[in-house]
Amino acid sequence: MQTRQLITSTLLAVATIPLLAAGPYTQVADIPVGGAAGFDYLLADGPSKRLYVSHGTEVVVIDTEKNIVAGRITDTPGVHGIAIAPEFGRGFTTNGRENKVGIFDLKTLQTISKVETGVNPDAIMYEPTQKQVWSFNHTGKSVTVIDAKTGAVVANTPLSGVVEAGQADASIGKVFINIEDTSSVDVVDMKTYKVVATYKVAPAEEPTGMAVDAANHHLFVGGGPNLVMMDTRTGKVLASAPICSGTDATYYEASTKTAFVSCRDGHVTMVAVSGDTLKVSATFATTPNARTMALDTDTHRVYVAGAKYLPVDPKTPNARAQAVPDSFHVLAFAPGK
Repeated sequence: MQTRQLITSTLLAVATIPLLAAGPYTQVADIPVGGAAGFDYLLADGPSKRLYVSHGTEVVVIDTEKNIVAGRITDTPGVHGIAIAPEFGRGFTTNGRENKVGIFDLKTLQTISKVETGVNPDAIMYEPTQKQVWSFNHTGKSVTVIDAKTGAVVANTPLSGVVEAGQADASIGKVFINIEDTSSVDVVDMKTYKVVATYKVAPAEEPTGMAVDAANHHLFVGGGPNLVMMDTRTGKVLASAPICSGTDATYYEASTKTAFVSCRDGHVTMVAVSGDTLKVSATFATTPNARTMALDTDTHRVYVAGAKYLPVDPKTPNARAQAVPDSFHVLAFAPGK
């Protein structure tokens, strides 16, 4: 997934529509950040009351109690993803423009060191049972595994195609990685770091976002027109549900048995999980181009990032909506009462 600088032409019809909160979630905060409109992944850390937002060449850290910018992590050129390892007091960023993972101090937000990865590191995750960081290298078609305590590279594993997000089911010792260009998932063994299986994700297409419910061995993959739920032990697609358009992030909240999928068309689709079945329970509006999101499972809040856009002249053919300068912001949504 590449950093988004401008809203695409498919969003022109909604670029000037005011933000509307609908369904069970309503907007509860609009947090100004400023700067250019480029951004990618967000990460919510409920216990620390923090939200990390990738923003071009920096990560913006937001205090989720006060809804203000609390700090910035700099020297992260082309940052895409953020992961944290609280037990080591460290955080990690994928710096796509320099093919490195940056390691920063969670207290000072200062960069400690950097680690070489495959080409164009994108999504990233911390796997706490093995205490390892997994950098998913987008066009590098590989994954780099890093020891979270020492920063040493444990493995570099080639994958079968263009890489998106990944998740672990540690109970079976496997990491699942979306392969966007072949609409499939590569399965990597957590001990050998080798690809041991590849599963197709139809009726999902070009998978991006991923979430896991390890307790029930469910893997959620968002791509194209559908969210699919797979069995992590067999790779079988158990169920699917239609979702909003242009997704890039998927989360699962175990306490409510709900999957959340965010999309570029300015919506989040909520999908109820019951056994091995899926059913769309609600859709709520966010803001155009907000295809990534974060879910704070402590507060049940959903966060998206975006910018405000100038009106488009309907008389100008193929006109693109231009972002209002310095309008980058983060929106928070909470369950209605």
